[in-house]
Amino acid sequence: MLEKAKALIELKKLQSQLAKEVVEVEAGDGAVRVQITGEQKIKKVTIDPEQVSSENTERLERWIESAITQAITKSQQIAAEKMKSISGSLGIPGL
Repeated sequence: MLEKAKALIELKKLQSQLAKEVVEVEAGDGAVRVQITGEQKIKKVTIDPEQVSSENTERLERWIESAITQAITKSQQIAAEKMKSISGSLGIPGL
């Protein structure tokens, strides 16, 4: 029981760390940049106006979608790696 309590404390610490962690990805050779926290909350989206044409909004939309998808995936991977160290103590499969 004490080990589970320690693991829960570690889990709370990890959640706090993930909230502070920021992942940045780009799409369209840097035309779009997305920053996302370890809690998968979008922090910032930046669009380089020199690389974007108002005539081709479909391409910009694809870049934004791609950058957000990459950011979420990377953030989830980081969280999963950090969770591995305490998941055994909690006895919760898949954590």
